[in-house]
Amino acid sequence: MNRELLMLVDAISREKNVERDVVFGAVEAALAQATKKLYQGEVDIRVAVDRDTGDYETFRRWLVVPDEQGLQNPDAEELLMDAKERVGGDGEVEPGEYIEEGIESLPIGRIGAMAAKQVILQKIRDAEREMLLNDFMSRGDKIFVGTVKRMDKGDIIVESGRVEGRLRRGEMIPKENLRNGDRVRAMIMEVDLTLRGAPIILSRSAPEFMIELFRQEVPEIEQGLLEIKSCARDPGSRAKIAVVSHDKRVDPIGTCVGVRGSRVNAVTNELAGERVDIVLWSEDPAQFVIGALAPANVSSIVVDEEKHAMDVVVDEENLAIAIGRGGQNVRLASELTGWKINIMDANESAQKQAEEQSTIRALFMEKLDVDEEIADILIVEGFTSLEEVAYVPISEMLEIESFDEDTVNELRSRAKDALLTMEIAREESVEEVSQDLRDLGGLSPQLIGKLAENGVHTRDDLADLAVDELTDITGQSADEAKALIMKAREHWFTNQPAAAAHE
Repeated sequence: MNRELLMLVDAISREKNVERDVVFGAVEAALAQATKKLYQGEVDIRVAVDRDTGDYETFRRWLVVPDEQGLQNPDAEELLMDAKERVGGDGEVEPGEYIEEGIESLPIGRIGAMAAKQVILQKIRDAEREMLLNDFMSRGDKIFVGTVKRMDKGDIIVESGRVEGRLRRGEMIPKENLRNGDRVRAMIMEVDLTLRGAPIILSRSAPEFMIELFRQEVPEIEQGLLEIKSCARDPGSRAKIAVVSHDKRVDPIGTCVGVRGSRVNAVTNELAGERVDIVLWSEDPAQFVIGALAPANVSSIVVDEEKHAMDVVVDEENLAIAIGRGGQNVRLASELTGWKINIMDANESAQKQAEEQSTIRALFMEKLDVDEEIADILIVEGFTSLEEVAYVPISEMLEIESFDEDTVNELRSRAKDALLTMEIAREESVEEVSQDLRDLGGLSPQLIGKLAENGVHTRDDLADLAVDELTDITGQSADEAKALIMKAREHWFTNQPAAAAHE
């Protein structure tokens, strides 16, 4: 039987073109697996096969663990003090090492040569699969090109040579109907070796896929003359990409479009007719947003750095174009630029500005103790906060015709006093914030300060807020605010069963 074992190893080694040692390892694993079935519990078995004679020995072994740790699996672990007793004499053993004792080896005939061969072949297939995958990934390809092989629980398995990729339903282009044998290109997003069969995760809906398609169609991108700065997609419908030229002689938009639209059409055809707007990237955020909202024409734009938002004013003719069907155009422009974009017409803009001016006017009149006329002069000159009145260069304020030097100095002094008073009040308010709110993850000192200023002092105060109320207070996005509120509400649900049991 031992001679037959060596012959089996040699045959599989030649057939699968793998090292004999890999096959021997698979044989040892197969024998160990079969031997474990003879024992109750999760025992640890090791089999050692002599590579020359085919003889093999079987050992049961225990992992040595520190005494203070205790046994997690008594069938395969031994405390250090017990391990030392078992070894006896001068034998030394340390935590993390194994102690073994020989047991009767299981004859191969008991499990059947065919069953052993199946286990061995599976081990070989796994090693072969890993080798093929490593070879494929070493090529550095970003796009996976293959054919549809089969469906697997809603996912599509794509085969390229002897390597398989998995295109999940959520990563497909909506309404795209792929069938067996269809040629498919998709972006390699990650490799998950824990997945059986197809470990390469693919996507056709990710923005990265469109960027890589343009990189393949536009040589100037690979040459470094052009760069795609960002991409936003509504897969299968519409997309926007932002491009910039690093060479003044190269027109970024025209180069990406190609002669008679050949380059952009090649990308569109690959993506089931997805229409692409190519936008000129700009370092100026306002200019970038204006370009991203094309084809709508923008009348004016107001940037709010603190809230990372922009109010974009368009005339009535351009309002529907700027928003797009179902809000698609403004949503993609927002994703492309990273700015929150509020589209409004001239009347809405005027109304909002009037409300903001009224708020600033009331602030100046109260905190600076001035009349409406002085407050309006400051507003007309572009002052929007007490900080600006207190700390802009004094030369700028002296340029205001209506103010003399004494008036300027008095206004600056009053503004500084008001800021100091407000800061003391804010610190006192923050001191009232409960520890349970301070301990809530995701709250920075700045956020705690803003919450305290608005009367939110406990975790329950935060949990009672609506999403729009929290965004108004903190300037966060709706998703961030929603996540924070849900985190604040967690204790309501975790404490519920205990409260019910108490009742």
